[in-house]
Amino acid sequence: MPISRRDLFAGLAATTAAGVAVGDPALAAVGGRPVTASTGTDIAARVSPDGRWIAMDLVGVLWVLPSSGGPARRLTGDLFDIAQPDWSPDGERLAFQSYREGSFDIWTIRRDGGGLRKLTSGPYDHREPRWAPDGRRLIVSSDRTGSYGLHLLDAAGGDLTTLADTPGVQEYEPAWSPDGRRVAFVVANTRIDVVDVATGARETVVTQPAPRIIHAPEWTPDGAELVYHLTYDGKAELWRGTAPLVTGDDVFPFRVSFRPAGDFVYTAGGRIKTSRSRTIGYAAALSVTPARYRKRRRDFDSMRPRPVIGIGSPALAPDGTIAFRALNDIWTMVPGRAPRPLTRDQWWKCDPAWSPDGRYLSYSTDRGGKLDIWLRDLSTGADRQLTNLPNAAAVSGTWSRDGSRMAFLDQTGALYTVEVATGAVRALYAATFEPGKPTWSADGRTIALAAIVPYSARYREGLSKILLVDVATGAGRYVDPMPHRSLQTRGDDGPVWSPDGSKMAFVVASVLWVVDVNADGTFAGRPRQVTREVTDAPVWSGDSGELLYLHNGELRTVSAAGGRPRPVPMGLSWTNSRPRGRTVIRAGRLWDGVSRRLATDVDVIVEGHRITAVEPHRDGRDGHVVDARDAVVIPGLIDMHHHREMQGYAYGARQGRLWLSMGVTTTRSPGSPAYHMVEERESIQSGARIGPRYFATGEAVDGPRIYYNFMRPTFDTAQLALELERAGALDYDLMKAYVRLPPVWQRRVIDWAHRHGVHATSHYHYPALTFGGDGMEHVGATSRFNYSRTVSALGAAYPEVREIFIAARATLTPTLFNAATLLVDDDSLATDPRVRALYPPWEYATLQAQIATGRTTDQTPTRQNLARQVEHLVRLVRGGGRVINGTDSPIASNAISTHLNLRAMVRYGMTPYEALTTATRTPAEFLTEPIGRVAAGCYADLTVLNGDPLADIAQAANVRAVVANGVVHTVEELVEPFAAAPATVLAASVAPAAPEDRYWWHDPQWVEDGRHACCAADR
Repeated sequence: MPISRRDLFAGLAATTAAGVAVGDPALAAVGGRPVTASTGTDIAARVSPDGRWIAMDLVGVLWVLPSSGGPARRLTGDLFDIAQPDWSPDGERLAFQSYREGSFDIWTIRRDGGGLRKLTSGPYDHREPRWAPDGRRLIVSSDRTGSYGLHLLDAAGGDLTTLADTPGVQEYEPAWSPDGRRVAFVVANTRIDVVDVATGARETVVTQPAPRIIHAPEWTPDGAELVYHLTYDGKAELWRGTAPLVTGDDVFPFRVSFRPAGDFVYTAGGRIKTSRSRTIGYAAALSVTPARYRKRRRDFDSMRPRPVIGIGSPALAPDGTIAFRALNDIWTMVPGRAPRPLTRDQWWKCDPAWSPDGRYLSYSTDRGGKLDIWLRDLSTGADRQLTNLPNAAAVSGTWSRDGSRMAFLDQTGALYTVEVATGAVRALYAATFEPGKPTWSADGRTIALAAIVPYSARYREGLSKILLVDVATGAGRYVDPMPHRSLQTRGDDGPVWSPDGSKMAFVVASVLWVVDVNADGTFAGRPRQVTREVTDAPVWSGDSGELLYLHNGELRTVSAAGGRPRPVPMGLSWTNSRPRGRTVIRAGRLWDGVSRRLATDVDVIVEGHRITAVEPHRDGRDGHVVDARDAVVIPGLIDMHHHREMQGYAYGARQGRLWLSMGVTTTRSPGSPAYHMVEERESIQSGARIGPRYFATGEAVDGPRIYYNFMRPTFDTAQLALELERAGALDYDLMKAYVRLPPVWQRRVIDWAHRHGVHATSHYHYPALTFGGDGMEHVGATSRFNYSRTVSALGAAYPEVREIFIAARATLTPTLFNAATLLVDDDSLATDPRVRALYPPWEYATLQAQIATGRTTDQTPTRQNLARQVEHLVRLVRGGGRVINGTDSPIASNAISTHLNLRAMVRYGMTPYEALTTATRTPAEFLTEPIGRVAAGCYADLTVLNGDPLADIAQAANVRAVVANGVVHTVEELVEPFAAAPATVLAASVAPAAPEDRYWWHDPQWVEDGRHACCAADR
């Protein structure tokens, strides 16, 4: 990844000749606040060979301190994001892994802070450096071959030689024997093997049964035994051989470090400790920068028309007519004429596709009860339902060139074909994780689609490549769009086969490429760049000569040979929706989002979509009266981490109704397919779709490797500029930096966001909060390491984490996944009529299966972990920090997880008042929007409850009615369309396709885990 010299030396500017850093001037903004850290969450520490010094990696910075304790000296700047330092045998240099340049590389530095050297480079990760006793080489782990293996690294020249690399097996975390003849290492979490460096002979010396996890072996000084870290049954311990060595503590998963006297140093409970029961204290000087900028507010008031930019999945007919998704409908448009809506109904619509002869327009809709493919005969206007798989959706439909078949995906990502004449369905290819839309070869023998290929099984991230599926045999094979480059998103960004079968188009690095292909989809040449501007969702013209695509909210065409793009005017607009007249909510009791007690006998007066007054009840008020005399009225709840458009769940029109029925009137998405996000936002604001108020971003900006289909793999600074340009054009409400974006680029994203008046968040607290980042998602989340620096494996966060958040005035969105354990004791949310009706049947079955599994397993470790996380939140809130409730739905159970999070907060230490403010006033204040309170001037987003949530937090889910943007919805009205939706086509059972064994990431459990396990560090 190209990094300028200026950026490189910005990360070093803080280091003096003596190696004492006083703060990086390139990163520290005016008004930076000091934080002195004396604890560390998941820190690694190593003692120098002479026993005088300790090196540690607190918050991704390399520090050195006296072995007896004391002030810590900083050796690296904040941009290096280092981990796991190791001393050279002479004690003069330190090796470490660093994510400075967008992949993990091995660097060395002198103990005094000088002589920085980078030893590895390229697209692969190199981790866990350990110096050999001879000082001439290191052993490192790397994914250079498709799985993690061990490689000897020459310290002088950087040459790599493989030592142990079993195909398909993950081998990592090495440790040299004291005599340098052997290396111990972890194998696939459950084994420690030892390899002879000279001969390559190896043996297994430690085994543990799954799901126990082994980390960080280290030899005893005599070379006779190994000390290692073991996590099991809610414990994190050190073991020696087959027996526990250190128990009863939160031991961090890193190597112990033996001192000359024979004792050892390890890290646990936020501290550096010794085997002689001594704690080694330190003080590390950090600086964080509270965000200072004027936040832009979203316009929910203006009635001026504004152009539609939420254009989803454009499609071209043979005659040039365009179809697209917008404003909760499918639209057709002859260029030069006004667009026309297809259905004008309340149901969900997506994925328009033209038949090759232009007679039919297919699309997916849930008008029959779940998302299925329907055909509109454009000559007669008649609709026909084509699919109705049992317990499955049908989306992303595309036509074969002869018009006889369609290919489509179900909600799991499995690929099917269906005969258009008969409706006969064939399961063609087993599910992959969040694949892209299929596309047919001209001869109908091959289907291509985008699919994830991880770099290794140790970490889930990889590249989106082209998967070619043989229609006759069901066999698949992968094609690289470019070496070590990823398709832009797995959705509408290709590959797209030209109608004549000679070419494919796809988006890489946010620009359009075309490549000549053979009949089977293999490349017949090198890809050619066609555009230089932001490009999304390309589709071919009928003659294979042009492509239609999206550019920053507009339709454009370009010749397949390149040239000047041409705009396609659309002329479609929308306006904010607001009800007319006055509504009076007569509340017997009211919580305004601020007071600690309920007010009684109150009238909430709403004019249009805003509250105009909150006054003591008075008879005879004009307007529509909502009788809530026996109820409690509270602000509508806010969920600050929800991915509405996430692939794999297929809620359709159920989703907005579900959230409202659970009392949630606002959600925020920190990552969604960009155009579908904007379509949802415009549909909600215009009143075309029922659902909560919506704040969102598009695809999170990621580094060169990605996992989810809606992440933006970014390869250089020129592309980063395009990503930010799209964000501005599509009017993002926030920016999200994802886990593989290097810190130097994250800083640029934060700076851009603040210049445009929107907030920026990520999965990391440091160095993001040094750059002025606004907050962090998850207590501890998926990261580019196999651990978190904000919460331990046991769920504990130590004081320095809270101190950093509080000093930075940053928000934390907890997403308490373990709160689902509460359903084991009380499944009333999971059996609620709202959930039974508004969960798709496959999601309801998954929810019930999770509860059943919970009832047959010991929940004690899970609840202990949950209790520690909530303890952290309690301390954070009571220390002046800001916690904003969010769930990561639908990865966590949609809508009910909001209430499970609130219940977990109360069960493990918060008051109901404190918990409720995390879902009302606090996120509203962070957004600077007039929501989250019941007060004059606020938007009329209210929930009518049958009980008092300040006395019993469970009552927050006991919803009678909800007011969303001034419109009153009863629960019964919200549920009714899906209460008993009939199937209009007889469902036929289809045998599933078997996964291909040669692709381990096609394993059904791996695919399924990705839909319900966002934040496991290791996959």
